[in-house]
Amino acid sequence: MARVVVKDVEKAFGTTKVIHGINVEIADGEFVVLVGPSGCGKSTLLRMIAGLEEISGGAISIGDREVNRLPPKDRDVAMVFQNYALYPHMTVFDNMAFSLKLRKADKSVMQERVNKAAEILNLTPYLQRYPRQLSGGQRQRVAMGRAIVRDPQVFLFDEPLSNLDAKLRVQMRIEIKALHQRLKTTTVYVTHDQIEAMTMADRIVVMHDGIVEQIGTPLELYDHPANTFVAGFIGSPAMNFVPGTLRGEGGGLVLEANGGKLVLPAGTKGRDGQKVTFGIRPEHLSMSATGPDALDATVEVVEPTGADTHVVASVYGQQVQAVFTERHSFVPGARIALRPKPEAIHIFDAESGRHL
Repeated sequence: MARVVVKDVEKAFGTTKVIHGINVEIADGEFVVLVGPSGCGKSTLLRMIAGLEEISGGAISIGDREVNRLPPKDRDVAMVFQNYALYPHMTVFDNMAFSLKLRKADKSVMQERVNKAAEILNLTPYLQRYPRQLSGGQRQRVAMGRAIVRDPQVFLFDEPLSNLDAKLRVQMRIEIKALHQRLKTTTVYVTHDQIEAMTMADRIVVMHDGIVEQIGTPLELYDHPANTFVAGFIGSPAMNFVPGTLRGEGGGLVLEANGGKLVLPAGTKGRDGQKVTFGIRPEHLSMSATGPDALDATVEVVEPTGADTHVVASVYGQQVQAVFTERHSFVPGARIALRPKPEAIHIFDAESGRHL
């Protein structure tokens, strides 16, 4: 195991810069997820750590070695790809043992490592099968097993669950996290799925347009987003945003938005006349009597899911979503009042997007 340090790393393809001076430090044994929308640079950063892409500036260290000029085979990392990358003409055993064969490892060592990895991943009954005889989840386990037998310092996962159906993704998510808890190997995991990031990571690196927007634990990002991008990306359903203006009133602040007014909790930061974005998560809205601290809303769509009821409503000309665990009889077109949980209200500067 080893820590990974990414210092001032840049990447350019010709004159187009796609990574802009990223700094990330991953502790020994930590599970870190790089998350962001398509094109944000997360897979490029992972490939630079692996040595599959050259860096244009900065430095990457694994353990106590700077690896900028080391080829992939000398970095002591193992990568699991989205498309599994299994050899179709080889059995499961041979696929998992392939890297050891290239190293000319002793047959007894090879047998021991493959058997151990197969036992961890519940692949023992399938060692003599070929990839075509396996399900998608079993193929992904074989790809993971091939990485495990190398006993690397760092595991690198590049969107490994994207090709699986929803139910299998949940199962594999649990298995990968359990595997990390058992092996304690430093892991860098790339995904565009923020649910994967939230449920698996020790820490999350949120990326956007080649920069790091925020780094923190899942709950730090959920409770204290640094800006509107992180607030809107982390959490499902996404945070609601309502643009407005702060006004001083009665010794405190109120939000004025499209003819509506909401009294904000004492201690809310901001100044009179400041253009802001009001943010509240759907699960932090509750049914309320009409009042100065409630949002007047008109029901548009009702989505019962069984455990929860999702309501899409119009508030001050903006579409917002609320999630209720209680059963309510909502009718499209009905007027309701939604009370934001005071401690869960977020105010962002409209111009910069930064949390106030």
